Amino acid sequence: MKRLTIFLFIALFALPIMAQKRYDEIEYPELNPINMPEIEEFNLDNGIKFYLVEDKELPLINVRVTVKTGGLLVPANKTGLASMTGQVMREGGSKNYPADQLNTLLEDNAAFMSTFIGFGSGGASLNVLKEDFETLLPAFVDLLQNPAFPQEKIDLAKTQTKSGISRRNDDQQQIAGREFQKLIYGDNSVYTRQTEYETVDNITREDMIEFHKNHFVGSNMTVGIVGDFDTDDMKRKLREAFGSLPTGSPTKLLYPEVDYEFETTINLVDKPDVNQSYVTMGHIGGLRENPDYPAIQVMNQILGGGFSSRLFQQVRSNLGLAYSVGGSYGSNINYPGTFRLTTMTSSSQTAEAIDAILAEVKKLQEEPITEKELQDTKDRFLNSLVFRYDSKSQILNERINNEYNGLSQDAFDELVEGIKATTIEDVQRVAREYMKPEQVQILVVGNKAEIGDQLNKYGNVNELDITIPQPASDEPQEAGDAVQGQEWLKKMAEAVVEPGTNVESITTVGDQIINSPMGEISVSGTVTINFKENSQNAVLNTPQGEITINVADGKGTQKLGSQEFPMPPAQVQQVQNEIKRSYMSIAIDRSTVDAEYMGTETIGDTEYVKLKINFESPVTYYLDPATSLPMMSTYSQFNPQAGGNQTVKTEYSDWTTVDGVTYAFVTTTYADDEKASSSTTESLEVNQ
Repeated sequence: MKRLTIFLFIALFALPIMAQKRYDEIEYPELNPINMPEIEEFNLDNGIKFYLVEDKELPLINVRVTVKTGGLLVPANKTGLASMTGQVMREGGSKNYPADQLNTLLEDNAAFMSTFIGFGSGGASLNVLKEDFETLLPAFVDLLQNPAFPQEKIDLAKTQTKSGISRRNDDQQQIAGREFQKLIYGDNSVYTRQTEYETVDNITREDMIEFHKNHFVGSNMTVGIVGDFDTDDMKRKLREAFGSLPTGSPTKLLYPEVDYEFETTINLVDKPDVNQSYVTMGHIGGLRENPDYPAIQVMNQILGGGFSSRLFQQVRSNLGLAYSVGGSYGSNINYPGTFRLTTMTSSSQTAEAIDAILAEVKKLQEEPITEKELQDTKDRFLNSLVFRYDSKSQILNERINNEYNGLSQDAFDELVEGIKATTIEDVQRVAREYMKPEQVQILVVGNKAEIGDQLNKYGNVNELDITIPQPASDEPQEAGDAVQGQEWLKKMAEAVVEPGTNVESITTVGDQIINSPMGEISVSGTVTINFKENSQNAVLNTPQGEITINVADGKGTQKLGSQEFPMPPAQVQQVQNEIKRSYMSIAIDRSTVDAEYMGTETIGDTEYVKLKINFESPVTYYLDPATSLPMMSTYSQFNPQAGGNQTVKTEYSDWTTVDGVTYAFVTTTYADDEKASSSTTESLEVNQ
């Protein structure tokens, strides 16, 4: 009995292990024919096209509206208008269904409603229970026809958009994708436009109303409905609901031609806060209408399509040069796609990974693939394609998409047949014809210091500037008296640092209270600021534990426990700017500081001397005429999250002299008149 038990135990646990197969050992069965559902079509006099598919499997009805519109139509100085219009349409509700009422209606009926506008199309969707369809359909149509565009929702969308702009340089892959598009299509191309703070500020409510009015009309709409309904009854409901929409004028989407010249360039985006490189390289791609499209798809799968691809097996598995790797020759419908090869690798192996990837491309061009490789690739690819048609909703969406983009109804079947007919010779031919590994543009987003000179082997390296443009300031710049400015600067400097006192750095111990959206946060600890090196080291006790912050040489790190994280470059820059414009730094470096006397200003019952220090963002100090010590400072600072300037004001008090340095032991800072923080110094050490 014991032997039998052991045998059963081994058998039960060994079977799953024995049953596991490698990707190249899987046998794929012959594809079953796809049963296409019956699609009912009809049109309204206002131009709306309807496609209906009955599906009694679940008591649900899904409505999808496709609208011919897009960001392609927006002028460059209002980039972002299309996407924000699509966002505010839903978030702002409609004339008869304001936002709060609409949200409650959807929540009470477990329904979902959305609107969007992308680069080359727009649309809306409604997912609802069958029993609630008649209740929700009028609200859906009213949203399409009469969106309210309330100003508060527009302002919220602008704030959210600006917050996204402020974070667009955080992710390597996002940077690489964006900057590679510019290399291929050009900086000023409609295909590479970016929403900027300034373009968001240019957008008005009237712009949104006009954009919606011009494009959300019957002649631009196609509506697909899938669900549990009777077709004749549904036609009646749709005629009643959509019949009032205006016909309007059909939108023409004109895609500019791409003027591309094949060349080899080497481009670097320095991102000091990472220790790996994200590499993208390639050139212009092609169009979907190309007769070689099926063969190109087979080539793409062999080269970079998943775990079984050559790039994955060689560059990642065999050579161990990449965390991720892939590549394909892209074919867009309305304008050329891009051929791109991508990988993420360690900084020290950047060039080695580039060479390995290009070698695989050349190998595919020079050596025919095997019959087994071809057949396995076809089987995997064809079997994956069937998942595009695993529901009636997906089948209808494919039909509508094909018609919208000018493809035939049989585009999918033609692709399947083309893949089946692709030969070994076809794969090698398209690899040679369409991929040009000797004329790729190389883009690396990584740590310049760690990468070193690896990229020089490919030619001259262009370092790309990805600084996010700030909107132009409309604040008037007044001129002051430079002579008196230097006189008052000397007085302030000598009041803060006694003549003959050499200050290298100072160390303070104290407490700080920070006002955050989550309430007040108390922080205590030790901070050392080196004014000669413009660096800072802080050891802080916070509610999360002890945090060590170190900023030096243009880089910064934060350490919590045993984990250390790099600081974003923007945050490092902010710390260094604060050091530079501090009264201590100005006093120490006064011989190199440009200052202007701006007269006097009475605050409360006291008259102060206004001294403007001319940095890139000027700071104004308000000096006590009797002591020459600063009682307050103000400057305008760009707030990335809000996408605009804010006024920062700091008040100084409890001046105490230690070793020749007079220091404000109490400070309170305000941002746009809202209290941001307050700090109290317990002790000060002057390091000479």
